[in-house]
Amino acid sequence: MPDATDNQAATSELEAVLASMAYLLTRSQTHEHQTARAGITAARSDIYLLRALAEATEASRVGDLAAWMMVEPSHVTRQIDRLQAQRLVERTPDALDRRARQVALTDEGQDMLDRLKQANITSLVNALDGIPAPDVATTVTVLRHLVERYARKWRSELLPGTAPPDAASPGA
Repeated sequence: MPDATDNQAATSELEAVLASMAYLLTRSQTHEHQTARAGITAARSDIYLLRALAEATEASRVGDLAAWMMVEPSHVTRQIDRLQAQRLVERTPDALDRRARQVALTDEGQDMLDRLKQANITSLVNALDGIPAPDVATTVTVLRHLVERYARKWRSELLPGTAPPDAASPGA
């Protein structure tokens, strides 16, 4: 049975691996290489916003997206302006609040995300070569839990009252 010292050591190793992954995945050159492979010129933060819209079950409000992304609504509004100019998102009136607007991914936005996802999958397939599928599945499960718990914690601390504690994605 693992003791507290084993758990501390494993957690320390996980922190080091996650720090390395974060560094590798957030490098400008990495983003530029992956997006170029997919024929995309969007910024990293714009991609994250598009992914949030793609995961939503329905159109989202700017405030919901801002809470999900843990940024100010004005930041999301500027992003939406850029993305709408590229015809990747569209704004529609909110049926419940005439002052508000809903934001949804367009078919062009979804096509762009699909191309990026395929480029990312190709890179992952190469990086995961030789790693057993059950290990990959376990890693996905653990990382999904970490993302959900970190996001829940930071959203509740940074933007109290703006998102339910168990919110998985905007529009959920």
